[in-house]
Amino acid sequence: MKSWFGLVLHTLKVFILFTGCTILFYYGIMWINEEYESYHRYDAPEGAAIKVSGTFDEEKGSMFERLILFYLNGE
Repeated sequence: MKSWFGLVLHTLKVFILFTGCTILFYYGIMWINEEYESYHRYDAPEGAAIKVSGTFDEEKGSMFERLILFYLNGE
């Protein structure tokens, strides 16, 4: 009878520990989600930022140069 009670007690401890860790993890993820939900990634840059976008002029380079650029930069 004593070993059965000990087994139930250990099982209850593991269940409570698992449930507590699961709840802690869930609320941690919810806290991180709330922090990043209001984070605006696409705001206009501040300071001395410049726009770095442009088109590639096909007439400037040959097919070989474009292939080398592909292998070097992974474009």
